[in-house]
Amino acid sequence: AAPLMTPRLKRFERRPSRGAAAPSASTVPFLLFLPVALLLLAFGTEAFAPPVVRLSTLGHGAVVGSPPPFDSVPRPRSFPFPFPSPTTTTTTTTTTSSSTSLGTTWSNGQAIREYQDFLATGKSDLDRTADCPSVLVAPSDGTPSPVVDALGTMGNGDDVVIRPYDPLPIELNDGERSYPIYVCVRPTELERFLTTLPDDWTERRDDFVFVSGGMHCGCIERILKDKGYCRDAQTQVLVSGFTTPELGRGKPQDLSVRIGETAMGEGKYAGECAACGKWAGSFGERLERNDIRCNVGFYRDWRRHMWERASYDAIFGLVGAVREEPTSMQQVSLYYGEEVSDMLWEATTQLRGHLAVTLSYGFEERMFGFGEMRGQGEPCDLDPVMYPYVFPSPICDGKTMSQYLNYAQSEMGKLPGVALPRTSDAGRPSAMRQGNLRADGVL
Repeated sequence: AAPLMTPRLKRFERRPSRGAAAPSASTVPFLLFLPVALLLLAFGTEAFAPPVVRLSTLGHGAVVGSPPPFDSVPRPRSFPFPFPSPTTTTTTTTTTSSSTSLGTTWSNGQAIREYQDFLATGKSDLDRTADCPSVLVAPSDGTPSPVVDALGTMGNGDDVVIRPYDPLPIELNDGERSYPIYVCVRPTELERFLTTLPDDWTERRDDFVFVSGGMHCGCIERILKDKGYCRDAQTQVLVSGFTTPELGRGKPQDLSVRIGETAMGEGKYAGECAACGKWAGSFGERLERNDIRCNVGFYRDWRRHMWERASYDAIFGLVGAVREEPTSMQQVSLYYGEEVSDMLWEATTQLRGHLAVTLSYGFEERMFGFGEMRGQGEPCDLDPVMYPYVFPSPICDGKTMSQYLNYAQSEMGKLPGVALPRTSDAGRPSAMRQGNLRADGVL
């Protein structure tokens, strides 16, 4: 039989000499802890504190120093033998311009503050309101509004359509004094309207429902923030998830697409409508009654949906608009994936850094899936009137997108008179592919 191998002694273990007793198990920890205990009694816990780094309140530099002076640390007791007085050194340094760029990272306190406000409400479930008669605010110039027509068609026929500055109804059918007010004016008119609200409209601000999404409504967050309407209780809806047929041409149809299943076997969807705020349940019920999917949630979640849609409209539309031949959203999804992905990741960096917004996991899969299935008949074009709302900051501030926008203006004559983000690279962007390259290699 093979002899049994005895394990080697570790280097720090000492074999006891003959005649000498080995130290007991309780003695070894005491001997190891004795020097630490003596230092703790002499200098206190501050003696073991690491050097601290404190940013100045003005943000112009940092003070790097050791723990507080020895004289300011209370000594718990006196010892019969003298201890040398420790010396304290403090070094003050000034950060360079490269280190001050930390102020522009995405880790700002806005997301933390919003989450703390959400926790302070104590709500884990939404208070969903039922659909009810509503007021639909159409553009003031009398032009048809596809959003107003769609919302009215999906209602029960008891909605009231008015123009800006018209008197608000005191009550609707069945004596309803509390009702949602869908503000469906164009983004170009919205800021002026909110600045000059009549008194009866100002009293009903909490009942306003603002619409976003798509090439007709765009992103209006900047306007709402300036006027104080971006908050949890304010109702905002994303209306890019259904078709907007002309009045009398049928009801709106759902545009959301199923792109697979989750690990739990549930369906994954892209291009859904979304809603948040006081009247989110009313809007969601109206859409669900017409077989249109709607994600009803809190403001933080709705904001991610809105910026995801804004990124899709801006980036996919721009990549297709700079082609020599007419290009659809579907073709961009199928043949220009690398260019789109580069811009998307730049946009996510801008959103995190400037707005503390992080798109939900899987945003690329949802955007490409939606573009492939629903973008066949949607042409890519650049509208100078809608530019501030389809290309909102900070999405348009990325390096690659700035190059594409300036190329579209200078080389293709699009977006005339629009002030674009500056770029140091002129001419055709290096990442741009020419022509609609198909899978079979045919241009």
